[in-house]
Amino acid sequence: MIEVKNLSLSYSNKKQKVQVLNNVSLSVAKGEIYGIIGKSGAGKSTLLKSLNLLEKPDSGSVVIDGIDITKIKKDELRKIRQSIGMIFQGFNLLNSKTAFDNVALPLILQGKLTKSEIKTKVDGLLALVGLSDFAHKHPDSLSGGQKQRLGIARALTTDPIILLSDEATSALDPETTNSILELLLTINEKFGLTIVLITHEIDVIRKICDKVAVIDKGVIVESGTTVDVILHPKHELTRKLIIEEESHRYLEQVSDFYKFDKTDNSHLVVISFIGNTAFDPILGQISHELDITFSILRGELGRIKKMPFGQMLVEVRGSVSQLDNALKIFKQLNVHYELIA
Repeated sequence: MIEVKNLSLSYSNKKQKVQVLNNVSLSVAKGEIYGIIGKSGAGKSTLLKSLNLLEKPDSGSVVIDGIDITKIKKDELRKIRQSIGMIFQGFNLLNSKTAFDNVALPLILQGKLTKSEIKTKVDGLLALVGLSDFAHKHPDSLSGGQKQRLGIARALTTDPIILLSDEATSALDPETTNSILELLLTINEKFGLTIVLITHEIDVIRKICDKVAVIDKGVIVESGTTVDVILHPKHELTRKLIIEEESHRYLEQVSDFYKFDKTDNSHLVVISFIGNTAFDPILGQISHELDITFSILRGELGRIKKMPFGQMLVEVRGSVSQLDNALKIFKQLNVHYELIA
């Protein structure tokens, strides 16, 4: 569906040339939700905009459904862009128009449908995103989540085969973020839509992405299935995005009632379970077998896409050799762990 090969892009100013993308390659299959994660300034927004040539690369190719869009004429590119929907972080809605009119505008500009056909289509899209009752409201009277739902509806008007999402949930609260991610999952499943999204939040990747690429300073440093990258991060940046972020968050959440006692017999471990192991009594079995104790300080049960996923912060009480034996069992059971103290 999408093949990016050796893509490079730079900006020049009076003082210097800044390399934003450096020899980037990635492949997105039809119907996948593909996440691109990185810190601010890593080049992820530029990479996303390169997929529909809103940012024109210096070299390399972007192949959409077999067509290299870096080599076609403007008229052909315009047609292909109609098959690529875009969701913006800042919503990009017209405050002077109603919700209905915002969604209808791309169809009006296309000039292919009658007023009756436009109304039928827009009504259906507003229903899909849960905004039927807000059709005649203006964007400035909507919440952030409603505005983003409206932006999603507008992005679907031209029946795209690809949906690009530019930090669509970064300005939203956690509950609203979850509802938007669930909506994107529904759209992906209902229409078989290929979705490429960028984010700096590992939770977004975990909840809906099939595959993920990690970008740093314009270079893809790691990529693969979401499960593999999250449970077995290879690059230092990936480990920081996943392990250190989670560990820091967990420690902050328990700091009010817990103070770690740094001794040879006390160890802090973040443990991650995937699939059926999320429901197995592994800690109890290890505790009984090795005469070691676990204090669960914080934990959660969720999913990576639709696969069960559990993660917890535990204090392990036992000797260093007992801890080593416990970690060996984790490894044998394919349970990911990170010793943080």
